[in-house]
Amino acid sequence: MTKTKNVLLIIGYLLGAPLGGIACAAESIPATSVESAITARQQSEARAESTRFSLLPYKQNYILPITYNKTPNRRVYADLGEDPDDVELKFQLSFKVPLVKGLIAGYGDLFAGYTQQSFWQAYNSSQSSPFRETNYEPELVANFPVDYSLFGLRSRFISFALSHQSNGRSADLSRSWNRVYALAAFERGNFYCAVRPWYRIPESASDDDNPDIEKYFGYGELYALYLHKEHRFGLMLRNNLRQDNRGALLLDWSFPIPGNNLHGYLQIFSGYGESLIDYNHSNNRIGIGILVSNWL
Repeated sequence: MTKTKNVLLIIGYLLGAPLGGIACAAESIPATSVESAITARQQSEARAESTRFSLLPYKQNYILPITYNKTPNRRVYADLGEDPDDVELKFQLSFKVPLVKGLIAGYGDLFAGYTQQSFWQAYNSSQSSPFRETNYEPELVANFPVDYSLFGLRSRFISFALSHQSNGRSADLSRSWNRVYALAAFERGNFYCAVRPWYRIPESASDDDNPDIEKYFGYGELYALYLHKEHRFGLMLRNNLRQDNRGALLLDWSFPIPGNNLHGYLQIFSGYGESLIDYNHSNNRIGIGILVSNWL
């Protein structure tokens, strides 16, 4: 019970009073601005960086108090005598810390990023409401501004990163991998997109917990975001581009909550790799909650 209360306090603090840079950056991006959302994000981050010890939002920060998974992965937990509920709480915390400005001859920046995504059996009191799965992803990212057009889209920046992702488990439940990736972001009017191809850093067979992970995650992701007034409609698409086809689709929608600075958030996921423990299992989940900050 103490663990449950502590986690709720942490989540409540982050939702109600975000840490310095997160509050500054998240609250200073007006969704209705005619200015480019990428430019607005960059300017707000520059202001937040002037605050000592500030944390900047990185990927999405959200909490979904209620999610329903039609196809939970029961098999992987059977040996532990666990039986996960279909309904659970899902949340993601993501922030970054600037490290170096003017990385190469005064051009580009280096930052460290951290993203944590958790799946919490908060309502499964018969099994002491455990955290079913948590994925941890520290990253080192070099970001460079660019300005060119491609197929009518304007490119604004490109990033190169080193990423480690794991679930912190041991034995048969252990999952992890290391990647290098590039990310290029584009915009046109209220439409924004990004493409992120990656290369998995090989591991020895004795250390590899998930040697076939690329068969399910593939070799990259596509993101898209459309802004309409205070509404944001998002898409993530992933595919292994193989004859034995595997992939994933994430659709989300954030919308204003009257009388509140936060936004409601609806998320739908279908496919493989929602979490590392489920990299080779297809989930079909819908969740509703609150979005604290978007990637734009």
